[in-house]
This record gives sequence, C-alpha cells and structure tokens, in this order.
Amino acid sequence: MRIAVVGAGSLGTVVGALLTRGGLDVVMVDAREETVRALNENGARITGNLDVTQPVRAVSPDGMEGVYDLVVYITKSTYDEQALPQVLPHLGEDSVILTLQNGVPEEKVASFVGRERTLGGAVLWSAEQVSPGVSRMTSDPDQMGYEIGELDGRITERLEEVKGVLDHAGMGMITSNLTGTRWTKLLFNVAASGMSTALGATGGKIMESEKATDAVIYIMIETILTARALGVAMEPMRGADPGILVDIARQDIAGTRNLLDSLTGDFRDAKASMLQDLE
Repeated sequence: MRIAVVGAGSLGTVVGALLTRGGLDVVMVDAREETVRALNENGARITGNLDVTQPVRAVSPDGMEGVYDLVVYITKSTYDEQALPQVLPHLGEDSVILTLQNGVPEEKVASFVGRERTLGGAVLWSAEQVSPGVSRMTSDPDQMGYEIGELDGRITERLEEVKGVLDHAGMGMITSNLTGTRWTKLLFNVAASGMSTALGATGGKIMESEKATDAVIYIMIETILTARALGVAMEPMRGADPGILVDIARQDIAGTRNLLDSLTGDFRDAKASMLQDLE
C-alpha cells in the first residue's frame, strides 16, 4: 500500500514518523520547503512524552508521484482549496483519503475528491510543533487513538484496512457514528482550544483558573445543546456521555469543574494549534 501523509505539522509529523517506523511505504507531503528539507535531512523527530527520530521521505506537493492507495490528510482546513486539488491527480478509482482534520470537514473534502473516496476520523491525542520536522507529544503515548468511520456509517473492509494502518501510530478504532464522534471532538476543540488560543495558555493553566474553566463549561454546554438541536447523537468522551455536563452544571458548577478536570487530564500540557500558529 502506498501512503501519503499530507500536512507535516504537529500531528502529521508524528503520524508520518510512526507509520514509517512501522515499515509502511510512506511519503510525507508539505508545502513548506523548510519542513520538507528538515524531514529529509534530519528525519521526523518526536519529543516530549515520546522519544523517536525516524528517517522519512518528504516531498512538496509537486513532488508527489503516481497513485496513492491511502492519503492521510492532516492539513489545516484553511488550505483545502490549495491542497486538495494537488492531491486529486494522485487518487485512483479505489484510493481513499482519510481526513483527520479538526472540525467536521468530511463534506468539504468530499466535494473535491468524491464521497466514495472519503473517510473521516478524529485524533484523540495532542502534540505541538517545536520546529520544522519536530513535534512534541503532549499526550500519553499509550492513549494515542483515532476514531474513524465511513460517511454513511457502514463498517467496510477498507475501513478495517485503514484501521490496520493507524494501529502502527497508536490505536485505530472504528465508529458507525462518525458525525457523533466528530461533534464530541468538536466539543473539546471549540472550548479548550478556543480558550487556549484566547488566553495564550495550556490546558493546565486554564483548569487552574475558576473563571476560565467556567467559560469552557458554558461553551461546551452551548455546543452540546446545538448538537441536540441538530439531532446529533454525540459519542462518549472518555467513557462519559457529554450530555451529563449539562445536567450536572445546572445543579453543581463546582462538581462540573471537577468532572471536566478528570476528563481532560491528558491535555493539561497541551497548547492549541491555533495558538501555535499565532506564536
């Protein structure tokens, strides 16, 4: 299987390094010349909670060759209009593009490459980019997971194959409710990531502030109520139904803070990618 990891930022660097270390045929693709050069000269480097230096192959988009069976797509959504047309010529009839972007990006990706080629997934761990080709793992490596699914909820053979690929970079998990999975991840992103960006703080610093934590809780409640209004059945977050945040917050805001702290413990050292971009 020929694999292209498109977007060698904080997450893409980690995924590309681990897939390559697993013996898979991987090329990393990034539009930034300094990133491509650093990856080819120094390998993909992971620091923090994981210590890996892995030689990799990296190219700019115009260096992609032939057809890739799987494209792991981890660019920022703001670059879709430039990146997806560059990927499209390298997708065959049976190729698959797996978007691991934040948000709910599947329909936009599918509008460029076709719904029949599109899979979606949520990354359940965090990292931050230190420099081109170097990412710092801020989550527990033993908890590295991905929830992936078909747009229509079917459990397919190709989904099982992609899960097997991701198992080389953590643990792949298959969901029949991709929309619910996406909204649960979105719940965390709009609250914790937005607050991290606005305050210039890590998750831990946010949790140390009662006022900031309450703001996170209110944003999460708004997201949960929006999902309910849209008829979205959100998937559990760390084994807990996100909806309990609404019920608990109505009765005990202090208890909600404690619950949120227990659910987000792995992300205390994490810094939002939006904040990293601004810095």
